Amino acid sequence: MTGPVGSLIGSVGSLPVSAGRLAVSVGSLTVSSPLLLAVGVLVTAALAWAAVVSARRRAAALAAAGVAVPGGRRAYLGVGLTIAGVGVLAVATAGPAAMVPVPRTSGTVVLAMDVSNSMGADDVAPNRLAAAQRAARAFVEAQPDSVDIGVVAFERGALTTAKPDADHSQALKAIDRLRVTGGTSLATAITGSLTAITGRQVAVARDGTAPDIGYWPSATIVIFSDGQNQGRNLEQAAEVAQKAGVHIHTVGVGTTAGATVTVDGYHLQTSLEEDTLTLIAQTTGGGYHPAADAARLDGIADTIDLRLTVSDEPLPLAGALIGLALALLAGGAAFTVLRSGRVI
Repeated sequence: MTGPVGSLIGSVGSLPVSAGRLAVSVGSLTVSSPLLLAVGVLVTAALAWAAVVSARRRAAALAAAGVAVPGGRRAYLGVGLTIAGVGVLAVATAGPAAMVPVPRTSGTVVLAMDVSNSMGADDVAPNRLAAAQRAARAFVEAQPDSVDIGVVAFERGALTTAKPDADHSQALKAIDRLRVTGGTSLATAITGSLTAITGRQVAVARDGTAPDIGYWPSATIVIFSDGQNQGRNLEQAAEVAQKAGVHIHTVGVGTTAGATVTVDGYHLQTSLEEDTLTLIAQTTGGGYHPAADAARLDGIADTIDLRLTVSDEPLPLAGALIGLALALLAGGAAFTVLRSGRVI
């Protein structure tokens, strides 16, 4: 996708205990079954020791009979290749893997959905909220399962309707349940989204004092709104996100010409406030994405990029080692046949 680059940094921890096998790592290499590796090393060492003892006894017996030992060390090349093949096969059986850097899109995204009364305006068909829901669904469906997605519905207050999770079906259901109600507080949209990200309550004090919530560079907030704001402390809330490393992308839903909505019997004119949404995005290092009609909203997922990051992931080596082991075993067998003229 193209567009302003958001902020998502994923990381992969150490390999877990799985299926009764303990993963052990040494540097960038890991083995899932160290017990099998230890047994394989012992078996290989025993075979090597037995081969050396057998060769010495054979050489002593030939010397006692007055017969020279044929071929010198080359005579034992076939046995050496065979034992090496067994050793490599033992390592492959232990499930080795190398930790390699892999680029991926990952992290946490919270969709903050404006459900205030102004989102019922029909200057975007069929209305602003329905168009925003469709665009949000398209965004969710475009993300890989390495991205945890949550949904926050906001008006004067904010409610986490779906916690960030790799199961995107929960986010889609939360988007479908949204209904218009109440006024609008974009500051609450930001702090409510930060609450969903951090797992603890985030709020700007009445006097504008902003809390320190730590650093969360793996998170991105996408606000779908018409920018109508009736709350306080918007700049302070945006600064909280900025200091926490959370980028905010804003999606303007509606038109600057606006439309009229009826609330409690009153007819109210409402229009898209692009300046407000642009300020939020610029403060946090995100981007503002205007969407004047439903067609442009449908493609919003292609205009919001998440940060492409590099994380260490295990690359299985068993297949390559098995191939090497088979080559060594085949080479040992072939050399033995050529030297002795017999298979056994």
